[in-house]
Amino acid sequence: MPSSWDDARLAYAEASACFVDTAALVGDRWEEPGLGEWDVRALVGHTSRSFVTVESYLAQPAKAVAVGSTADYYRATREMAATGAGVAERGREAGRALGQDPLSSVSALATRVLELVGTTDGTELLTTIAGGMRLSDYLPTRTFELVVHTLDLGRAIDVAVDVPALPAATVLGLVSELAIGDGLAGPLVLAATGRGGLPDGFTVL
Repeated sequence: MPSSWDDARLAYAEASACFVDTAALVGDRWEEPGLGEWDVRALVGHTSRSFVTVESYLAQPAKAVAVGSTADYYRATREMAATGAGVAERGREAGRALGQDPLSSVSALATRVLELVGTTDGTELLTTIAGGMRLSDYLPTRTFELVVHTLDLGRAIDVAVDVPALPAATVLGLVSELAIGDGLAGPLVLAATGRGGLPDGFTVL
């Protein structure tokens, strides 16, 4: 996980740039399969919510912290994510919202939100779907989503994605924290060191 607010912002900025650069390679393949029920447009739309939610949640200040860490956010949202249908439809809606020029929309959104994040110090309290959080704890969740879904996008359009070091470290740190908390460190370590594959359906989310 980022060791400072400056690192957290930089990781988010680098993950954002990686996503936008990868989206620029989509070309005319917006309607091709993306991930699960989503086509590429919906996958990009869903990923763009990593910008939308930062902006919208900051506009809804929280009165108190209900979710105390980045890992706790994922633990709190597991049940919501398991329902699937709402997430899938929000992705499609977000894809449609990108309009006739999805790439320009994503790029403009990223620029605007990065400028907004640049005015913050991380102590801001915002209202997320899981409850009140500090921005410093919430922003790494958006870096995580950007990295994972940029990799999904790369697979969908057959492009190798080179994840920058700082956002990669954010994602791997969070994966480790979640795995340790859920008693899944052993299988993960064995797989990462070439001692066998992970069980079917393995996830830390």
